[in-house]
Parts: sequence; C-alpha cells; structure tokens
Amino acid sequence: MASAGGSAADAGGVLHAALPGTGTAAGASTEAAPHGLPGATHPGSGPSHGSGSGFGKPQIEHANPLARTLLAKLDYDQLTNCMRCGFCLPACPTFRETGIEPESPRGRIALMKAVADGLMDPDESFRAQMNHCLGCRACEPACPADVKYGQLIEQARDALEDHSDHNVPVKGVRAALFRGVFPKRGSLRALGGALALYQKSGLRRVARGAGIMKLFPAPIREMEEILPDASSRGVIERIGTYLPAQGESLGRVALFRGCIMDVLFAGTNVNTAELLAQAGYDVVIPREQACCGALHAHSGELDQARGLARRNLEAFRDGGIEWIVSNAGGCGAQLVEYGHLLQDDPDYAELAQAFAARVVDVSRLLVASGRLPLEGALQAAGEAAAAAWSNSACGGGCSSALGTDPAAAGETRPPVRVTYQDSCHLRNGMKGSSEPRQLIRQTGGVEFVEMRESDRCCGSAGIYNVLQPEMAGQLLEHKMEHAGATGASYLLTSNPGCLLQMKLGVHKHGDPATMKVMHVVDFLHERVAAGKS
Repeated sequence: MASAGGSAADAGGVLHAALPGTGTAAGASTEAAPHGLPGATHPGSGPSHGSGSGFGKPQIEHANPLARTLLAKLDYDQLTNCMRCGFCLPACPTFRETGIEPESPRGRIALMKAVADGLMDPDESFRAQMNHCLGCRACEPACPADVKYGQLIEQARDALEDHSDHNVPVKGVRAALFRGVFPKRGSLRALGGALALYQKSGLRRVARGAGIMKLFPAPIREMEEILPDASSRGVIERIGTYLPAQGESLGRVALFRGCIMDVLFAGTNVNTAELLAQAGYDVVIPREQACCGALHAHSGELDQARGLARRNLEAFRDGGIEWIVSNAGGCGAQLVEYGHLLQDDPDYAELAQAFAARVVDVSRLLVASGRLPLEGALQAAGEAAAAAWSNSACGGGCSSALGTDPAAAGETRPPVRVTYQDSCHLRNGMKGSSEPRQLIRQTGGVEFVEMRESDRCCGSAGIYNVLQPEMAGQLLEHKMEHAGATGASYLLTSNPGCLLQMKLGVHKHGDPATMKVMHVVDFLHERVAAGKS
C-alpha cells in the first residue's frame, strides 16, 4: 500500500516533483462542416486522450479511499502531458489574484498527480484548491501541450464528491437541484411559476420589508435583487416547436433551450429562434430535450451529467438537423463535451461524437448567413436609441422647443457605445470569440469599444459566485472597473450566468441608469425589430 508523504497544505515540495519535465501535444479534432461553414474545433468532439506520455496509470494500492477514487477517475495521460512550462499562469484568474502556485492550473495538476502517485494524502486543503478553480478553462488555449484541464478538474471534483461529507441541508439542496429541478421540465416550469408569483404578487416586497432576505447569505440576497422576471412559459409555450426560414432556407437547425435559460431568459430563446429564421434557417425546438448537465459536471455529479447527455442525444436524433444551436456559452461548451463524456458508453459513444460535432453558437450561424439587416436597416434603430439615450442623459430636458434636441437641429447623433464581455466557455470551450464582436461591429449606429481584459472571467462560473463569493467579488470588481472605463452604454455578453454577474456588478459598482446589460442576441433582435418599424 502507498504511504503518502505529505498533504496539500505543504504541497510546495511536491508540485515540481509530481510532474515529468516533458509532454506531448494532444491533437484537437476538427470536423467538416456543411454549407461551407468553417469547421469547428471542439475539445469534446474527439477522444479525450492525446498522444500522451504513454506511461499509463501507476499500479498503486492507496490506503486513502479518496486517493484510490482519484487515481481511478483521473485521465492520467492528461496529467503527464503537462510540461510545467507555466504558460497557463498569466491566463488563470485565481493565480493572478493570489500569486500562489497551488491556485494555478499547473499547481492543481501537480496536486492531482501527487495524490495519484501516492506522494501525499488528499486533505481539506487539497479539496479547497480543487474547489477554488473557476473552471473558466482560460488555461487551455494558452497550453502548448493541449492539456484538457477542464476535464481533469471535473474528474477530480467527481472523485471528491464521492467522498464528500456534506451536512444534511447541503445534501438536501444538492439533491433538490441536481436530481429534482434541473433534469425535469415540469419542475423547472413549477420553479419559474413560483418565482414569477414571488416577483409579481407582492411577496418580494413583503419578504424584503420583513427582513426575511437577511436570513440568506449575502450572495443569495444580492442575486435576488437583480433576477429578471421569471416565467413558467418557455420558448415552446410561446412560439411552438417550429419556425420556418424567411426566404430561401439555408438548412434545418435545432435550438437548445437550456434549463435556466428557459425559466429566466425565455425571451432570449424566442429572440434567438426569430433571428435564426430571419437569417434563413428553419428552426426546430425538440420538446424532449433536457438540461445540458454543465452544472452537474462542474459540481462533481458526472454520472448525472452523463444521464442528461443520453437524454439529449435521443431528443436530437432527427437526421434532418444540420446544426444544434446554443445561445448560452456554458451550455454549448458542455454539449461539445458529450463525445468525451460518453466515450466509454458502447451504446452512445458514436452518437455522442456526431452530436458534439454539430453543436454551434448562434453567433456563428448568424455571421455565416450574412442575411441579417445589420448595417443599413439598423442605422435607424441605432439613431433612435442614441436619441433616447441623449434625452435620458440630460434628465429628459433635451426638447426641440429649447433647441437642444440634435434631431431638431439637424445634427448627426453620436453612435451608441457598446462593449462586450466574453463568456469563458464560449471563448475557451467553443472557440467563439470573434463572431459576437463581428455582429456588434456590423450593427448600424453602434460604436464598439473593446474592454480591457474582456477575455478574463467575471467570477460567475456557474454557481461559483455563490460558493466562492470572496474570489468572485474580487474578479467582478476588476471587471466593472474595465467596463466603466469604456464609457459604454451597453455591456453585452453571451451567457446567462455572465449576464447576471454583470448586472450585479453594475448594481454594486456602477450605475444601471447609464449602463445596460444585455445578451448579445437580445441587443441584435431589438435593433433588427426597430430597424424594420
């Protein structure tokens, strides 16, 4: 049996000893794309193992149960692919905030390998380091060896969860969310209805006035203040399961509606379908689709995530579907991982690979189509928005009677200034950073201003901002400094968690009256509609 030589608390001595000095790059899978669309490089659409070191897992009988589980679940080839080069360090938000090696991808990989190799026991410090990771995967594009760090951290958390000692309330909440709410459409609709009742019936006002909200942790209280209006009516209840293309069809696509998206942002799902139809795509929305499983995978519930993946593979089996469209970076990045997630399932491995290769963000299809009236038709919308903004900025006193209305004076109104915050999973997991920016830049009446460090995580990271509020708060404060420096009237993003985090940031560190946070789809839809009127 292996006798561990230390703990994560004094891991400095094993961080460099735990990993080999060299590694080999693992090739990414590039799939051919129909209709001339450029192929998407999806980390999850090919095998998870790269060329690897070929060492194989060490034959160790660990005395520590968690160490045994960790060794069994970790992709050991990925661990040994790490070359210790340190290119990941400046890309990692937690390392940039702390400057501590175990708070970096390289450090966490070294800790995993040290436990797997029997050099140390996995103690509470080890658990904390694994949970401090945002899972933003910014380290992956920076890695010359193509280490699949996102897969490793999920495998580590899955092992940790197998040996967790949560108290009864935490166990109850996890069971309710991961098994009772997210996987079940009926439960999601009930949640949406309950939230809508709370928001619109006066219960919210009573809860706040009676001080009930003070009983909840600060992150929950803050998020409750900025939640959008919930609804039990999702995209299918609003527009049905099919929306035909306008004009000649470019192909048949399926919209992935998500779980939280369809409760809190059902309007964004509707707008997504309508933009796709206007861009020339026939849009279907499979009724039997389920939660993507991202929150499960990030939280150490990989078996649950696999079950949800199988359900979605069945729901999207329709052979006529050319693309599976996501409008949420977190969901999309999970969907493209289905090939990896189910690679050992003989019944679904091949289907999962084919599914993952067809997943695409909505922005990519809108750019490829080139049929949205973004430039000319939206000039009027941009000018109208600028006029409304100008009037708001001077307290409603910009009347033509006073000679202060630019329109009355025949002046050209300035464009609306817009900035964009990357969704980490869209950028790092789906390689989708240029398309949202391209769409924004093409929009008439808009001046796009790049935010400093727009590719850095905002601190949302699924439910990280609730579980790790201190680190999330630090990251958000930096983000709002950079957003404010742009002078933008609109802060756009491509993921619901990021959107809520940005709204919270504007609420805490900015001014909601001068900066509006929107999903890029809603921004584009608003301007297309205004340009037509």
